[in-house]
Amino acid sequence: MRALVMAMATALMMVMAACGDSADEAFESPAEFDFADDDQGWVPGFADLPVVDVDSGSYDLDSGWGALPSDLGGSGVFSAGTNRSDDLFMYWKRELRGLEPDTVYSLTFDLTVATNVAGGLFGVGGSPGESVFIKAGASTIEPEAVEDEAGWLRMNIDVGVQSQDGEDAIVVGTVGNESLPEDADGTQFARMELSSEFIDFTARTDADGVLWLIVGTDSGFEGRTTIWYDVVVTAAEA
Repeated sequence: MRALVMAMATALMMVMAACGDSADEAFESPAEFDFADDDQGWVPGFADLPVVDVDSGSYDLDSGWGALPSDLGGSGVFSAGTNRSDDLFMYWKRELRGLEPDTVYSLTFDLTVATNVAGGLFGVGGSPGESVFIKAGASTIEPEAVEDEAGWLRMNIDVGVQSQDGEDAIVVGTVGNESLPEDADGTQFARMELSSEFIDFTARTDADGVLWLIVGTDSGFEGRTTIWYDVVVTAAEA
C-alpha cells in the first residue's frame, strides 16, 4: 500500500476512495503529500501536561518539519518530548476536505514510523518502546489541546488513555522497533510499518464534508521519545 516511501518516513499520503471536490480544495485519488519542501499543512501539538511546564520548557518539546539525519537524507515531520507527566500526548493534525457531507466513513490507517527505540526494553514508568502507544484517528471537531481548570492541557477529543482506544482515535502500535538492536544508543533510527486494517474505525463528516485527521503518541514512559511519520489513510463510505 506504500505509494511513496522515502528514507525514514519522509512522505505522507492519503488514499481516499469515494472522495469528492470542495470549493476550497479538490482531491484526487490518491491524494499525495510529500515533505520534500514543507509540512504540507499538518500542524503539531502537545497535551496531557501543565501549561506552566510548556512555558518553562521542562518537557523539552520539539516538533516540525526538517532534515532527517544525514545518513538517511531527505526531509520529514517529527515530534519529540520528555514525558514528565507519565502521560504525554504528542500529535499531528490536518483538516481533510472534499468528502461527502454528513456521511460516515470507514477509515484505515497505514503508518510507516521511524523510531530510535528497540523493542523489549525497560524504563522509568514503563518501557521506552512498548509503553509509548502510536494512535491515529479522525474527528469532526478540530483536535486541540485546551487548558482545563487545573491548568493542564487536555485534548478536546477522545483519543483514549495510553493503551486504551478512544472514540476518536485507536492504537495502531507502539514505538518499540524490533529491527533495532537492544544495545542501540538512540542515535540510530529505523522504519517500521503499522496498520489498522483489522480494526473497525469510522467517523462522520460535518455538514461541509470535513474531517480532521490526527496521528500521535500517548506515552507512559517517563523519558524522551522522538518519532517521524509517514501516513496512508484510506477512507470509504461505510
